[in-house]
Amino acid sequence: MSVVAFERTQETGIWSERELNTICAALQAALAPSTGREWETGITEKGDAQFYLLGALPDQACELCVSRIGGRYILEDGSGRLLFEHRNLDIVALHARAAVPSTSWLMVKAITLWCAIRSAVYERFELIAEGEELLVQIAPQLAAFA
Repeated sequence: MSVVAFERTQETGIWSERELNTICAALQAALAPSTGREWETGITEKGDAQFYLLGALPDQACELCVSRIGGRYILEDGSGRLLFEHRNLDIVALHARAAVPSTSWLMVKAITLWCAIRSAVYERFELIAEGEELLVQIAPQLAAFA
């Protein structure tokens, strides 16, 4: 008599504790309290499990979604574009970590503001330097009229 091992089917719509720990560990930096991000679970219309990485309040827009459909894990961005899919959750979690932007929007705005101020100041000094060069070229000719 031979024994055939069947693949155990997971409950649809419910994440196991191991799966949630794997995803949360991969997204640990993104879920830090300073980022304001949170996570939530849900189900698809057909009852498949989903994990959502939500942005900061007040919008809490979906930034990333991991779904388990038929034994495959699907990673999508907040717009629903497919980023990666695989049967191994650990590999999908690594791709999820790479897909989350590491710099906050506040940092990006601060860097942009710094570059704009620096550029404006540089242009002002450049105009002053051009004025000096013009004066140096015209001064001898003005002295001839005096």
